[in-house]
Amino acid sequence: MNPTTVNIVSSLLFGLAVIHTFSTKFFEGLAHKQPNHAGVWHLLGEVEVVFGFWAMVLVSFFFIHTGSDATIAYLEKLNFTEPLFVFVIMIIAASKPILELCLFLVLRVTAILPVKKSVGFLWVTLTLVPLLGSFITEPAAMTVAALLLRDYYFSKKISPKLMYAGLAVLFVNISIGGALTPYAAPPILMVASTWNWDLWFMLENFGWRSAVAVIANSTLLVFLFYKELRGFNIQPNEKKIDAIPLGVIFIHLAFLVAVVISVHHSVLFMGLFLFFVGYTTAYARYQNKLIIRESLLVAFFLAGLVVLGSQQKWWLQPLLVNLDSTTVYYGATVLTAITDNAALTYLGSLVEGLSDEFKYSLVAGALTGGGLTVIANAPNPAGYSILKSSFDEGAISPLYLFLYAVPPTIIAIIAFRFI
Repeated sequence: MNPTTVNIVSSLLFGLAVIHTFSTKFFEGLAHKQPNHAGVWHLLGEVEVVFGFWAMVLVSFFFIHTGSDATIAYLEKLNFTEPLFVFVIMIIAASKPILELCLFLVLRVTAILPVKKSVGFLWVTLTLVPLLGSFITEPAAMTVAALLLRDYYFSKKISPKLMYAGLAVLFVNISIGGALTPYAAPPILMVASTWNWDLWFMLENFGWRSAVAVIANSTLLVFLFYKELRGFNIQPNEKKIDAIPLGVIFIHLAFLVAVVISVHHSVLFMGLFLFFVGYTTAYARYQNKLIIRESLLVAFFLAGLVVLGSQQKWWLQPLLVNLDSTTVYYGATVLTAITDNAALTYLGSLVEGLSDEFKYSLVAGALTGGGLTVIANAPNPAGYSILKSSFDEGAISPLYLFLYAVPPTIIAIIAFRFI
């Protein structure tokens, strides 16, 4: 397939966006050096803005090159359901009744572990919550786990090594932890109906391997940082949940479940979301401030990824289909670091005649590499947005994230390829 001018420009802009995600600190530095234009530099220093910004550049090019009618027609053909869903599920999952219920569950499981609470709480947060992502969806699990980590660890005085290691394990575990069901992980959701992957298939081929890797990653983390964690005190208020009526908790859970069920239909879950906002306003005394800003930034990031990523089919699909099952696994793991893993599996779903082994390798590779970068997995920007303020200068180093994510990624490779 010979690339068109639009293909080439789109890929160049996509490459610039990837480079930009690794260069946000440079723009933050410019904000301090050029205070008269600090607002623009701070904007360009926000990772969540990167893909949305370059997508707007691409759309501007489309207007000039193809005209307004063709540009609008192209945008209307794109599917923005995932950005909208992540926006909605982040806000509902971060609501006070849901968070307090999750905190209650984490504390109950922590209480039965024969270790100090500060050790067990971290282990449960990085194990139980990612696995719950197979049922409440990965974006919801990421939101809950990131908020628990922020409130009880990252906002305290812990070492940068533990922060990056914890963030890396969180990203990897969320990516693989949603593989117990066919609807929770974006790269699986893209292919499950096309390839007829049901719940039993996921449990038999992916689920138990994912659980083994999630448990191994969390256990290795608390083992390596055991000394630091033992000297750390956390005091969650175990009675806070009692102040919220069970009826309110049930209604929030009902909203969460209803949104998950209607994941493919934005007109439904957006309507439910508007109803949810009205409900939280009516019962404000049981609520915290909804994370509208953070969720909008994440949705903007993912929408930009949709616009830019949809133009990469011309080189990605031929690259994938020319690989054998072993090579495609490792190729998908690496490619996921520079593009959304759901985009990879979606392209694979368009190809007919693929072997079962090839299909497994493609999806397993996409799951494995989902924690290497912020753009690798759709829920990652949500965790990034919630946790970044806890890091030095309010920014997370993409290089450090990648390096710390390599060990848990290797454990995922062992789980999916060698056991």
